[in-house]
Amino acid sequence: MRTVSRVLIVFAVVLIGFAPRVVAQDEHKIVMPDDIAWSAGPPSLPAGAEAAVLYGDPAAEGVFALRLKLPADYHIPPHTHPRPEVVTVISGTFRIGMGETANEEETEDLTAGGFFAFAPDTAHFAYTGEETVVQLNSVGPWALEYVNPEDDPRESGG
Repeated sequence: MRTVSRVLIVFAVVLIGFAPRVVAQDEHKIVMPDDIAWSAGPPSLPAGAEAAVLYGDPAAEGVFALRLKLPADYHIPPHTHPRPEVVTVISGTFRIGMGETANEEETEDLTAGGFFAFAPDTAHFAYTGEETVVQLNSVGPWALEYVNPEDDPRESGG
């Protein structure tokens, strides 16, 4: 837990650097749950994920909000992001683990309302046991790099 606390402190310091961009955002948007349009998840995620961009553009500079719907028994191998990652669990159980080696026994279960924030380049992995929806907030451009390149679905065709 001490590692998670350190990561959150580093993340808070990094996020302060992005504060002017957050304040400068002048677009207003309201999205009702029934209006969320799901499509295939990004090619950087294993097959089966669905995604819905709620705000901004994850591929461009600036703030964005992205929902991911992950099927039951889903696994995202160890990976990092070059930008901060701020995630809230909307439904289901998101099992998050830290480090460069995935170990399902060393995860923390986050249920609806659970939250985590990781600084850039923090190695982590995830599992689901049931369909799970999470909301990812960050500053684009968003990217995902797998610790082990052979885990990258972009290299294996999904």
